[in-house]
Amino acid sequence: MDRYRIDSHKLIFHPERVADWRAGKNIHPVYAEISPSGACNHRCVYCALDFMGYKPRFLDAKLLEKRLTEMGRLGLKSVMFAGEGEPFLHPEMASIAERTKAAGIDVAFTTNAVLLRPETAARVLPAASWIKVSINAGTPETYAKIHRTKPEDFNLVFENMEYAAALRWKKNYSCALGMQLVLLPENAHEAAALALRARAAGMDYLVVKPYSQHPQSLTGKYGGIKYEKYEKLAQELARLNSPVFSVIFRLSTMRKWDNREKPHRRCLALPFWTYIDAGGSVWGCSMFLGKKEFYYGNIAENQFKKIWNGPLRKKSLEFVESKLDARKCRLNCRMDEINRYLHRLQNPPEHVNFI
Repeated sequence: MDRYRIDSHKLIFHPERVADWRAGKNIHPVYAEISPSGACNHRCVYCALDFMGYKPRFLDAKLLEKRLTEMGRLGLKSVMFAGEGEPFLHPEMASIAERTKAAGIDVAFTTNAVLLRPETAARVLPAASWIKVSINAGTPETYAKIHRTKPEDFNLVFENMEYAAALRWKKNYSCALGMQLVLLPENAHEAAALALRARAAGMDYLVVKPYSQHPQSLTGKYGGIKYEKYEKLAQELARLNSPVFSVIFRLSTMRKWDNREKPHRRCLALPFWTYIDAGGSVWGCSMFLGKKEFYYGNIAENQFKKIWNGPLRKKSLEFVESKLDARKCRLNCRMDEINRYLHRLQNPPEHVNFI
């Protein structure tokens, strides 16, 4: 039921870029995560990027649109607007999405959707490939406790997403609409209720994913959570699947979390993606925000091409190659499955020619 390969990866669909990388060429990224806003209207109890401080800083829209046009020409395929803040706090988010799509780049959002009001949805849906809503409970009361916001936001999110689903149907937009729950002891008993309501609201899917401890995060409350006992929940939620709705229970990722295993020492994925924070700084990896070894430059000071081909990125890649032990990185980081794939390509088993 995971038609979007959410519990896997999609680099296999970019063989030309992988082939260039294997040939030692300096490739440009396929994917970028961009944080248009450093501020956030929620304070989720598990927030991985709480150490960034929720600073009320916003990327300059005209500068970002200029850089994205350039990045599209360089071969960037997709942008997810998310990051250390809530993207729809940016007053020009709809315009940025439209211009990103016009640059030939696929657009996506991870959002709490409180601010995805009808007027914003009307502009964003035609531009976006998907919108995924972080909603970590099945009742307003539990939602308020986990998101550390008012209970009314829970119903407001569903009002916004029901409108978006109806608009998508009416206009025949292709944008996928989904919701996501980080599975915690406080919300596990409400996962089925959330799935039912998401299905009724016209969502395409609900992702149920494990917590992942960010090494720089200020919160460590869930660092010792175990997911083995929730495997029965996966079976229960699978019964709610229908031809137009699926629960994507990330069981494989949960097992990796429980086993704490990471087979690869080297991080090979960095050439394929990048992260731009709300201050315009370009980073090699979101786990190392603020660490000079992973800082590439700033889009307010240089073109992206100069940053990507510049001395700071070259020095960073040398550091990653010689000194970074990826086994000590964040478990289930965004590039984990890609790293496993690239590691297998570089270290194939015997008999691979017998296809």
